[in-house]
Amino acid sequence: MTNMNYAATIEVEKSPQDVFDCLKEVPKWWSRDFKGNSTKLNDEFVICHPGQHYSKQKLTEVIPGKRIVWFVIDSELSWLENDKHEWTNTKMIFEITPNGGKTVLHFTHEGLVPEKECYAMCQRGWDTVIKDRLFNFISAGEAV
Repeated sequence: MTNMNYAATIEVEKSPQDVFDCLKEVPKWWSRDFKGNSTKLNDEFVICHPGQHYSKQKLTEVIPGKRIVWFVIDSELSWLENDKHEWTNTKMIFEITPNGGKTVLHFTHEGLVPEKECYAMCQRGWDTVIKDRLFNFISAGEAV
């Protein structure tokens, strides 16, 4: 068992506060299928693609310019054969670190490990969401 959580890192030419502010605008970089709030501690939001993906997140840690943590309260990945709730009780962690005139954003989906049925598909999905969509939104303001 490897127990290696999915992780991705991007570096952008923006300040840590700019990166933090962009992270809070979830519908602009993850999905427009968004309901709720994603800006302050204890906010909750849902991402729902009917027949494919449902997840409800709660902001459990919010440190301006440094860190945001979402706890997945509930989930259903309809396309899975075994445990359709694999994301439930996992965490999505965004860590922001200044690096010279740039900022490094490290994302970890804690609990999304290679042993999970959804890992390969979710890895490809997160790669697109973090490395393409979020990177483009932070760097150039390009919303999905």
